[in-house]
Amino acid sequence: MKEHIFIGAAWPYANGPLHLGTLAGCLLPADIFGKFNRMAGNDVLMVSGSDEHGTPITLTAEKEGKSPKEIADRYNAQHVKNIEELGITFENFSRTSNDFHKKVVQDFFLRLYENGYIYKKSMLSPYCEHCGRFLPDRYVEGICPYCGGEARGDQCDKCGKTLDPSELIDP
Repeated sequence: MKEHIFIGAAWPYANGPLHLGTLAGCLLPADIFGKFNRMAGNDVLMVSGSDEHGTPITLTAEKEGKSPKEIADRYNAQHVKNIEELGITFENFSRTSNDFHKKVVQDFFLRLYENGYIYKKSMLSPYCEHCGRFLPDRYVEGICPYCGGEARGDQCDKCGKTLDPSELIDP
């Protein structure tokens, strides 16, 4: 009996070239699973795309003196080219700025909200007096309270813990 298989691979940030970890840890395993299921006669829908809405995009744009859109456009094109060169098969490799993507995500989150899965919550955000703006998580660096390693406001690469900027020591 034919099965309907949905494969949602992680969306790599469009702030630089695809790296080995993204390819080996996410895209290639998804592609192998998709190819296996297609060969088995199943109906496969494999989707992913370039994530254009993250602090990594802004950081790269500021470093290169470009707009976030220019960075996202350049690296999305490179991602698409690399995926084609590697023979990875997506039914839909999109980008988060795509109008259809925006509509699907908005509808999805609206249904979650209407069913009580999303709620309002207040939180403190670091503010830079010098810059005159609130700082996204990756703009805040300090010491991890769990392992003592250097960490960003979203995670510690040394121990792997997910962090909130307010948890950092000496931010």
